[in-house]
Amino acid sequence: MAVNLLLGLQWGDEGKGKIVDVLTKDYNIIARFQGGPNAGHTLEFDGIKHVLHTIPSGIFHDKAINLVGNGVVIDPVIFKKELDNLDKFNLDYKSKLLISRKAHLILPTHRILDAASEASKGKAKIGSTLKGIGPTYMDKTGRNGIRVGDLELNDWKERYRALANKHEAMIDFYDSKIEYNLEELENEFFEAVKVLKTLTFIDSEEYLHQAQKEGKTILAEGAQGSLLDIDFGTYPFVTSSNTTAAGACTGLGIAPNKIKDVFGIFKAYTTRVGSGPFPTELFDKDGETMAQVGHEFGATTGRPRRCGWLDLVALKYAVHVNGVTKLMMMKGDVLSGFDTLKICTAYKYQGKTITHLPYNIEPENVTPIYTEMKGWSEDLTGMTDPSQLPKELNEYISFLEKELETPITIVSVGPDRTQTIHR
Repeated sequence: MAVNLLLGLQWGDEGKGKIVDVLTKDYNIIARFQGGPNAGHTLEFDGIKHVLHTIPSGIFHDKAINLVGNGVVIDPVIFKKELDNLDKFNLDYKSKLLISRKAHLILPTHRILDAASEASKGKAKIGSTLKGIGPTYMDKTGRNGIRVGDLELNDWKERYRALANKHEAMIDFYDSKIEYNLEELENEFFEAVKVLKTLTFIDSEEYLHQAQKEGKTILAEGAQGSLLDIDFGTYPFVTSSNTTAAGACTGLGIAPNKIKDVFGIFKAYTTRVGSGPFPTELFDKDGETMAQVGHEFGATTGRPRRCGWLDLVALKYAVHVNGVTKLMMMKGDVLSGFDTLKICTAYKYQGKTITHLPYNIEPENVTPIYTEMKGWSEDLTGMTDPSQLPKELNEYISFLEKELETPITIVSVGPDRTQTIHR
């Protein structure tokens, strides 16, 4: 059975958690393939808002198995807090939450290193979430990391101590004057590891291989967004993993020819958290309105998101890089009330008009070129059928489908799982 893949096409925060939650009923297994607690996947149903950071977004469904893949980095402390939050819903998560032995662990010293590194950059900071993600992936590629499977070995604490001591020497190098109590952080860490060890660790690539042979349906869930990919994003203002479709292969051990549909999630406008170039960013009342109506604050950090018009140049790039087969548009309801909508369809780049994403999109090199469309005033949040959508919104959707050469199969008109229109 082929694997379907779901990922974000912008700078993250597109609404992936909600769509995974909506689609989970069609899948036996939901598998996270990269990222870590820097992700914030928000789900809303039955009047309750849930934010997941590491646990896959299918956890609230009775039958789905949720797998944390080898490409994910896990902070046991944050993971324990997520589990504690699930306890009040009487979920039997132990029977349906599996963790790859090859997933790397975020240590307390990884978080301190992250903060020290970011502080040392001054104005050149990249906007890290300070969750220790970057240093953990650095240890992974540097072949120093500690993995979930190491917790089953007798000498894992000796391995931990050796790496933590190395980190402390690196922290001193930064001379960033960051204060921390490592003993206190370690006590919390070791308690959380005890909880982590009560869950089921698996050889996830073999598990998924057998699941495919048995005809089980699998949805691979990405975190962050394609424009934050370590290779294809707006470097260096990116995350430390491959957020694009290729990351599902390396983050789960799935062969490329086993991927069938690639679901690309995007907002009807554009947002970005933290530092980095953003060609269509708005600094006027329109941007303020998007932020207020869309409640644009990071689910993980609480930081306000920068808002701007839809950037079709960047979106087209993400569609191509990922091989997207179906698009899902989020937050169309936020644009209700704008008389005129703007869509960036090209860039003025170093004196030339281009329609592809260039190497550098810093403001001194790029000026967006807009196409204007008529807006709509109707409240979309109570609509349940495509026939109810206003004419102007349908024209907006049709324009995007033509430009992106990909069908938009879902339009989200609110945060709740019921506020989802299938086209």
